[in-house]
Amino acid sequence: MIVLKATQDKVLAALQSVSGIVERRHTLPILANVLIRKTGGQLQLTTSDLEIQIRTTAELGGDEGNFTTTIGARKLIDILRTMPADQTVSLESSASKLVLKGGKSRFTLQSLPAEDFPLVQEAANFGPVFSVPQKTLKDLLSQVSFAMAVHDIRYYLNGILFVAEGKQLSLVATDGHRLAFSSATLDVEVPRQEVILPRKTVLEMQRLLSDAEGAIEMQFANNQAKFSFGGMEFVTKLVEGKFPDYNRVIPKNHKNTVTLGRAPLLASLQRTAILTSEKFKGVRLNIEPGTLRIASNNAEQEEAQDELDIDYGGDAIEIGFNVTYLIDALSNMDQDMVKLDLADSNSSALLTIPENASFKYVVMPMRI
Repeated sequence: MIVLKATQDKVLAALQSVSGIVERRHTLPILANVLIRKTGGQLQLTTSDLEIQIRTTAELGGDEGNFTTTIGARKLIDILRTMPADQTVSLESSASKLVLKGGKSRFTLQSLPAEDFPLVQEAANFGPVFSVPQKTLKDLLSQVSFAMAVHDIRYYLNGILFVAEGKQLSLVATDGHRLAFSSATLDVEVPRQEVILPRKTVLEMQRLLSDAEGAIEMQFANNQAKFSFGGMEFVTKLVEGKFPDYNRVIPKNHKNTVTLGRAPLLASLQRTAILTSEKFKGVRLNIEPGTLRIASNNAEQEEAQDELDIDYGGDAIEIGFNVTYLIDALSNMDQDMVKLDLADSNSSALLTIPENASFKYVVMPMRI
C-alpha cells in the first residue's frame, strides 16, 4: 500500500488550482475525476474536459513509492476544506479505492482506473516559446475579457484573439457592439502568430494567474495553445474561424477629443445607470464646451441627470450609449485620466489612455 502524506493546505491548494474546469455533470464520468500521480515526494494532478487540460506538480517531499489513480475532484476538495489547514493528511491507494485520513477522520473513496483518463493529445508542431510576466498577462486579460461575446452564434467571438508579432503581444475581444484592444512588449522577437482562445480558457487563466513574480511561457500550434507558469501546465484547444479585422474597427482621426478623470466619469455613469430601462440600458451624453451632461430615463418616466465640468472646446455632440459598455471598460482600468474621441452622434467612440497606445476601447453608439 502506497501512502502520501502532506499538510491539508498544500494538497488543497494543488487540487483547487486544477479543479476549475471539472464539470459536475459529464457524459464521461471519469472527467469529474482528478488524475493523481505520485512519484516519490512529488504529486502531479491533472484534470481535463477534453478541450482544456490543466496539470500542476507539487513537491511534497519525503515519501517513497509511486501510485497513479483518479478520484472525484469535488468530493476530495469538499472533504479537505473541512479539515484544519495545518493538519497532516494521508492518501492511501489500493485496488479501486482511495483512503483519505486526517486526525481521527477517515474517508474511503471510489477510484476509477488511471489508464481510462482521457489525456489531451498535444500538438506535435508548437511554434516558438515566448513569455511575459504573469501580472502583465493577467492585466491584459482583465482589460479586454469583458468585451468577449457570450454564446454568440459567431463562435469566433466567444473568446479572445491573441496576436504575437515581433516584440508585441496584442489581445483583442469583441461582441459586435464594442471592441477592446490591449498590448504588451515580449521578451523576444517572434514570427506572426494569431490564435483565438475560447472563453472558458480565458476565465480559467484569469483565475489562475497571479500578481507574483515569474513569467508565463506561451506556445501556439494550429489548433492548440500551451501555457506554463508557476509549476502549472495549461493546454487548450483553440477556436477555429476568422476573427474580424480589428484595425478597421478602431476609429482614426476623430476630431473631437475630451480628456477627463476616469473615477468621476465612472461614478456619474453608475448614478445615471440606476434609472435606465432594464432592457436598453441607454444613457445620453451631451458634450459641449466646458460641460458633459449624462442623462437617462426609463419606462416609468423616471429621469436622472448628472453633469461634469470638462476642458473641451470641440463640437457640441449628443450621443447615446449602452451604459454597461462604458462602465465595464472604466471599471477594468486603473488610470487616473481617460481620453474620449468622438466624430458625431452616429459614429463609434474611442476610449483610450492619454499618452499610452497600449489600450483602445471602441463602443458603438445606440439610438435613444
